[in-house]
Amino acid sequence: MRGLFSYRSALLILLLGVFTYLYGLDSRFAPKNGDEYPYMHIVRMTAQVGNWLPLQSEMDGIKNTKPPLIFWQGLASSHWAGQWSLASLRWPSVLYTGLTAFFLFLAVRRFSGKTQTGLLAALVWLSFFATYRYGRPFLADPPEVFWISLPFMALLYWGKGAFESKLFFPLLAGSCFGLALFAKSFAYIAPATFALGLYYWRWRQWSIPKTLTHDLYKVCIAGLLALAVFALWFALDPNPEAIWKEFVLGENAGKFAARNANYVLDLLRGGDSIWLLLLTTLANAGLFTFVLISTLWQCWRERRFLNLEEILLLLLIVAFLIVFTLPSQRSGRYLLPVMPAFAALIALHWERLPLWGFRIALLLQMLALSLLLWIGINLQFSGLMEDLFTWTYSYCHWILMAGSLVIVLVGLLRRNHSKTLALAGCFLTYCALTSSLTPLEAKLGRYSVETITQVQGKDVWIPCDYRAKDEEYRLLLPGAKLHGYLAKDAAEVSKLTSSYPIVAVHAPLGAKPELCDSCQIVGQRMEMRARHSDEEIKQMLQGHIGKYLFVNEYLVVTPVIAPDLSNVKDVCR
Repeated sequence: MRGLFSYRSALLILLLGVFTYLYGLDSRFAPKNGDEYPYMHIVRMTAQVGNWLPLQSEMDGIKNTKPPLIFWQGLASSHWAGQWSLASLRWPSVLYTGLTAFFLFLAVRRFSGKTQTGLLAALVWLSFFATYRYGRPFLADPPEVFWISLPFMALLYWGKGAFESKLFFPLLAGSCFGLALFAKSFAYIAPATFALGLYYWRWRQWSIPKTLTHDLYKVCIAGLLALAVFALWFALDPNPEAIWKEFVLGENAGKFAARNANYVLDLLRGGDSIWLLLLTTLANAGLFTFVLISTLWQCWRERRFLNLEEILLLLLIVAFLIVFTLPSQRSGRYLLPVMPAFAALIALHWERLPLWGFRIALLLQMLALSLLLWIGINLQFSGLMEDLFTWTYSYCHWILMAGSLVIVLVGLLRRNHSKTLALAGCFLTYCALTSSLTPLEAKLGRYSVETITQVQGKDVWIPCDYRAKDEEYRLLLPGAKLHGYLAKDAAEVSKLTSSYPIVAVHAPLGAKPELCDSCQIVGQRMEMRARHSDEEIKQMLQGHIGKYLFVNEYLVVTPVIAPDLSNVKDVCR
């Protein structure tokens, strides 16, 4: 009974999971992908013009970077940028993620006959770090995963009724695939229809003649309808030539060009090899990576006894894996649509899985929680913030950290509770990460109202380490005219203050920048650095957190005359 997963445990972890996905939804430090900044920029610029199409951007080569559905979603949720906040842009992503989990629950419950197994599949998928990282921010992944997964979950739910459907299901599948393409890329039609064909092939008992006779036209209907939905972009956009050049040729066809030596060598070695694709796909499970590995090993051992639904789940995974080995640019992110299938397999084998995978998950959680606790204590009592603000964590933060560590420790010590507490520990770890950074979301990490008022309508130079990073600063300095310089130069105070009239500079915690006599500090806050050298990482591991992980950011007004913007490269663009 050591793998028992009760209704009470399911309900408690479900509530914890919902809280985890909503907690800190508007955080600038939420785990995400840097694509969120360009997407925000395109939405804001398109909203200023006031038309759904064409999409607008000030970034060279990044305008038609994705089909318009994700940007239309942003326009609608932010009321055409009238309610401009991360929460406004992100809540549809959480809704898509929640719907994916719900339909995964329905499908697994239906064919397994167990409500607990259905709940477990949904919760395991939500516990994957890739789901948490890509399923909350303003990205194209949540709608893509939902619309691609829905037809396959429908097949698992309806079974024979869907497989034997002559028109209704093919039309449903084509519509869903089309919306996925309209949100992410037309390239996903290849793995989606390939997987659908494999599903029909298995349903016909691996008979190729029967599949070709009874089901080939269904796959064709789904594929052609999906491409027709995607083609609406060309029909509606007044500049279809730009779409062809930027999206079809640049964003998609370019992924087949050799990245380093040649195609074959890239396939077998380097950062885009098939081996790294396999590794990053498994790593999408995050803290549950070794649980996933043990599940796949068990599937292999029991391959002769797998039921129909388990085979179909594996066929979906194999189809996507085969297709996405073909481009020379390979990433586990492309396999996000099959992560619900992985979660379903874990749920189906849950009670028979060995404990070692869960214990590794608990150890990783213990390590992550200990590191977050160490960072919090180091900053709380370091005294580095005495001249700026008081770094304050609420009592709830310390209760969360202590409670999470206790729960994970109990999971390590109590064999009968290891699996359930390992699942709960994933969500607790994510909550602890968000809670550890909450001071930077409050007064400590923001400019005062007086500072924001003082720079309204003025040109301000800010550090950029990613294209469109100024979209984040627009949340910190609304109304200012922002321009970017290289983030690596942020600590070169004398150079910056002699070049720009109003500029944000960085200084170590506890130290103020050395400024010219005519320079004036008009605002200050704390910021967390995003990129570090190997030496800096080594120093942080030795305890120098305050010196390398966090910096003070000062907004400085100088006597410098504003440069001619037409001759200055904006690094954020």
